[in-house]
Amino acid sequence: MGNSRRLRRAAALTALFFRDRGANIGVTFAIALLPILAAIGCATDYSMAMRLKVKLQSAADAASIASIAVNSAGYAAAMAMTSDGSVSAGVAEADSIFKGNASTIQGYTLTAESSTVTKSGASLTSQVQFTASMPTTFLGVIGFPNLTLTGRSSSSVTLPLYLDFYLTLDVSGSMGLPSTTAEAQRMQAISPDNYRQYPTGCTLACHFSPQNSACTDSGTQGYPTNNYCLGYAISRVSQSGYKSLLTTNKNYPKGVALPSTIVSGLPNSLYNKLPTVANCPTDGTDACIQLRLDAVGYAVNQLFTTANNTKKVTNQFRIGLYPFIRYLYSYYPLTTNISGSTSDSTTINYAAANLATLLDTNTNASLGSGGTHIDTALSSVNNLITSVGNGSATNNTLPYVFLVTDGAQDPQVKGVPNGSWSGSNHATTINPATSCTPLKNRGIIISVLYIPYQPINPVNASFAGDEDDYANNNIPNIPPSLQACASPGFFYTANTPADITSALNAMFNHAVSEAHLTR
Repeated sequence: MGNSRRLRRAAALTALFFRDRGANIGVTFAIALLPILAAIGCATDYSMAMRLKVKLQSAADAASIASIAVNSAGYAAAMAMTSDGSVSAGVAEADSIFKGNASTIQGYTLTAESSTVTKSGASLTSQVQFTASMPTTFLGVIGFPNLTLTGRSSSSVTLPLYLDFYLTLDVSGSMGLPSTTAEAQRMQAISPDNYRQYPTGCTLACHFSPQNSACTDSGTQGYPTNNYCLGYAISRVSQSGYKSLLTTNKNYPKGVALPSTIVSGLPNSLYNKLPTVANCPTDGTDACIQLRLDAVGYAVNQLFTTANNTKKVTNQFRIGLYPFIRYLYSYYPLTTNISGSTSDSTTINYAAANLATLLDTNTNASLGSGGTHIDTALSSVNNLITSVGNGSATNNTLPYVFLVTDGAQDPQVKGVPNGSWSGSNHATTINPATSCTPLKNRGIIISVLYIPYQPINPVNASFAGDEDDYANNNIPNIPPSLQACASPGFFYTANTPADITSALNAMFNHAVSEAHLTR
């Protein structure tokens, strides 16, 4: 009886236990508490790890960027390299910058770090990699005492290229014309040259000096000049001063004359009498009459200023002056020293400013005399450029040819000095296929600055086999021939001295930007 009661009571208690659901929440929470705590711990450790990785990644980014920045040791070392490869100075700088920045960060151990800085052509690339260990708090309970953090940063920069500029400059007779219409009118008002053939006033009759049959007292001059072609000399002296020297003399076609004491000693007697300039950088001044080559020389010096302001590294640009008449003349070969004084005769700046002194005087055997041989000049430049690099190093320069001309080719020749004339004096144009294509086929950019040939007016059809009409009729053919010579997009025209300066600067900037886009 007693046992039966106990069994019934036990059964009732068991049934009551299973019917009572109140205690299940506590049991379930107790069972679930451990994974919840583990998840919270994992999230906390992981969040700390991510914040730490971001800081280390920032240190790596700073190192990869700074190691190839323009003012960095790695950048300078890469620019000095003459071949591709690892840049040790950049590696050392990247390592130093990363470790310096990383040392300010707490809560980790750096287990590995490596940097590479490599130059390949005009590209400089820096890579920084790291591995770090961070101790955990909660994850350690479940067997993960540390978390491994890794990161990598890569940066690259295009290096400035080393460029060579061959300024191929027309210094033939027509480039000695006054630079503007106003300057030409000033010259016509006082020049005695060839007055009997051009009584409206000659701009610059001829350039053969000191004495030449083209400027004879008995045959052509407006007043006695001791057979001297006076146009160039007049352009170098004070204009008001020159006018003051002229005296009225109705016996001569121009109605004026210079004192005999000056005529007998031309041109030195004139230079000794009046304020004289070596060059004329500005038009419209009393000090001189600006010639086309004066304007070109001034523009070339402005190009030097642009190049100096543009360069990113020392000796990035080399520029040379190569004038031509019959021959190409290495007047001032390639140099990186383009910041000299225009008054220092040893500098390229002085040489550029005084381009007008190279006008055809029938005395310079290096330039030859007579016509304008543009085809010959370009062929000579092609021979002068012995290698065409990609601009990645000082021994792997990328060449550009800048042709500055009025485009009127004249195949005539005059023997130097005071030799006879030969060949046709009828103006024509260049042959791009033979003179320009060989350069372009080698990967050399030809940039052309066309200074328009001015029509001769009035025409003297009886003079020199009607060369005036041939010259005028040739003018429409000049622009297309020069444009065919120029590389695509590299043809420029300049009508005024200001245009010449702007165009030369545009040509330079175009060359620098084009080099970076295509190399």
